[in-house]
Amino acid sequence: MQAEPSLLEVRIGYRFRDPVWLRRALTHRSFANEARPGPATTSGDNEQLEFLGDSILGFLIAEALVERFPESREGDLSRMKAHLVSAAHLHGVARRVDLGSYLALGRSEEMSGGRSKKTLLVDALEALLAAMYMDGGIEPVRAFVNTCVLDGPPGAEEEIDTDIHPALTNFKSALQELAQSRHMPQPRYAILRERGPEHAKLFTLEVRVGKEWIAQAEGRTKKLAAQRAARSLFDRLRRENGPGGVPQDALPQGGDPGSVVAS
Repeated sequence: MQAEPSLLEVRIGYRFRDPVWLRRALTHRSFANEARPGPATTSGDNEQLEFLGDSILGFLIAEALVERFPESREGDLSRMKAHLVSAAHLHGVARRVDLGSYLALGRSEEMSGGRSKKTLLVDALEALLAAMYMDGGIEPVRAFVNTCVLDGPPGAEEEIDTDIHPALTNFKSALQELAQSRHMPQPRYAILRERGPEHAKLFTLEVRVGKEWIAQAEGRTKKLAAQRAARSLFDRLRRENGPGGVPQDALPQGGDPGSVVAS
């Protein structure tokens, strides 16, 4: 049974001004055909929106990758984009917002488990992006893509296969490359504290670039905490200094740049 579509708006953080767009994005062809006997058209289902959403998603992913990794080559960007728009990755995004629960399916599709089918969920997710664009323009779609497709919710980074697109998820490497490109000291990591029982420890790590650039983060493993800290500092350096700016107080002063203590 289809869940109330308005609940999906809460999950995705966007309220439609015209709910017709949301209903259409969630309507599978099987439901539209049962509701409207006769020659099949796409006027009441999500197939045309899926077509538009695929192009919008590709553009926004490419835009975000160029902004985040200005030093990366085209081949590296293409590999990252290929993963982020892949069915495997988008299926995970659709599952995290429980998209299947909100779909309007025909009886046969419902009985055959359509709410959990990968292809059907990915198509609906792309249709949802297009519906958001038609209803509210590019900005709400960009916000959703940045939050849910590129970054994911807290903890989602643990589900990502870093062998597929290491430059996107390995922020330790990204931070190191950014520091090197700006002639800054190499990042130094330190474990600040451990807390919790042995089976559920939480680690707090700190990363420093020079004397002034510092970030801390917590994680269930040292590796995850280090990645989160590196990501925080990476984003801050990019945001506060721009793609090419070099903070003067972080220029190398000589000596040992330090080593990474968390792997």
